[in-house]
Amino acid sequence: MSRDEIVAYLEDYAGAFAAPVREGATAVGIESSPDGGFIVRTTAGDLSSHALVLATGAYQRPHRPAAADTLPAGLPQMNVDVYRNEGALPPGKVLVIGSGQSGAQISEELREAGREVVLACGKAAWVPRRLGGHDIVWWLAQAGFFDQTIGTLPTPAARLAANPIATGHGGGHDLHLRILQAKGVTLTGHFLGAEGGLARFAPDLPESAAWGDQRFRELMSLIKRFAAEHGLDLPPIDEPGAFSAHAPESLDLSEFGVVIFAGGFRPDYRSWLPWPDAFDELGFPLQRDGVSPIVPGLFFVGVHFLRTRKSSLFLGVGEDATIVSRYVGALFTSRRPKA
Repeated sequence: MSRDEIVAYLEDYAGAFAAPVREGATAVGIESSPDGGFIVRTTAGDLSSHALVLATGAYQRPHRPAAADTLPAGLPQMNVDVYRNEGALPPGKVLVIGSGQSGAQISEELREAGREVVLACGKAAWVPRRLGGHDIVWWLAQAGFFDQTIGTLPTPAARLAANPIATGHGGGHDLHLRILQAKGVTLTGHFLGAEGGLARFAPDLPESAAWGDQRFRELMSLIKRFAAEHGLDLPPIDEPGAFSAHAPESLDLSEFGVVIFAGGFRPDYRSWLPWPDAFDELGFPLQRDGVSPIVPGLFFVGVHFLRTRKSSLFLGVGEDATIVSRYVGALFTSRRPKA
């Protein structure tokens, strides 16, 4: 979907039932009510309710590695959520730390604008933008990728892994480390820190590239299996091509005008909610089908892997919202006085 299509989708959604949205009101605090339920403090006054649904999205707190603290104080730095375009950046080379979707897409954009770009890479899968006349999202949705639950992951921490890399830029095309390298982006291993005016990088670029290739093969196997089971034509899928693993392990930071952190996002509920025990060690809500077992009347939607991989996407949040709304309805039914 293009930007305009997404805007139209949201406008149609909002107009379908005219929910009483309070615009221009910021929630500044939430607390449990002494009488049960919740009090929400907002810039437009307090609200009270017996049920509270937190739908603040999956991208809450931009992540910076601990080594970010070693960068020179005078070197401009920004998180990926505040980046807008190349023209808003100071002059000089650009160091992008994090090679997931955003890091790869920004690196391509900056390089096409004529900037010298260094991309410090981590582990990220990649996929072709289109296969056999369908967008890759169609294939992944049909093949069940977005229906995977947290139980299919190797560890709960895998919820923080980067999404598969592709881009919608220019109508959509493939985007991975080989393409960025061919465009002139300098690739390195992951960022270790800065010392003596030098940025230092791990010698792990080959391992990161190999990890992404293996994940590519796994996703293509999933799609091939689906296509075979349903008699769908699928063009041949080539193996990843040659990759140049040569990468600098240190660079002079005096040549750089800005550092952009694109290392993903982390949950941030604990910073503004009064129930620390309601979240796991990674900050994700403890919940089942969006229902908190810790705080009565507390619900969640839009959380990554709330129920499935698509829980934080337009593609899947509606399913979760339907289930959560039933629980909310049951809560209010139970509170009705009996005849």
